[in-house]
Amino acid sequence: MAIFNSPPSSTPKQNVPPTQPGQPESALGKEPDVRNEISFGSTTPKPAVAAAPRPVEREGKESLIAADLSIEGKIQGAGHIRIAGRFKGDVQVEGDLTVEVGAKVTGGVRARKVVIAGELEGNIESAARVELLEGGVVVGDVKAGTVTVAAGARMRGQVEFGWDEKEAAKANGKADKADKADFNKAEASTAA
Repeated sequence: MAIFNSPPSSTPKQNVPPTQPGQPESALGKEPDVRNEISFGSTTPKPAVAAAPRPVEREGKESLIAADLSIEGKIQGAGHIRIAGRFKGDVQVEGDLTVEVGAKVTGGVRARKVVIAGELEGNIESAARVELLEGGVVVGDVKAGTVTVAAGARMRGQVEFGWDEKEAAKANGKADKADKADFNKAEASTAA
């Protein structure tokens, strides 16, 4: 049912037989004009509307180590890695690393973002963000810009977060100087 009259088309009409009730116009090789239509329970199929593109959270491609795989070696690259199986070795990627529920990674990790829902036995270095999800386990040290730990997660190791490399070096340098000064004072007082 058309609500408004559509403007006359400038293209000449072809000899096309009229459609039968309930028969889609597309069956005759002609696309239906749906610009000004309202449909009330009609059986005429509506043209497919393209889904809105999902926001791209990650750039690049993601590689998967499936749940039934067990791999030993080294992963290096620029993409993203999702581990659902078992991996023994170091992982060094410029992208993200995701350790799925039931997965286990044994080795050192360097990645932009690390999400752990499974188990990681090793250190995480220089990550911008680390997320330890419920049920996730980390046995090792973590150095990251931001660390998020969900209730029910477990960790054994040391954690450093919120520092960039320059600030950490300055803080460590000042701490070392202060420790040496305290040690020298204590040594001088015991000698006297």
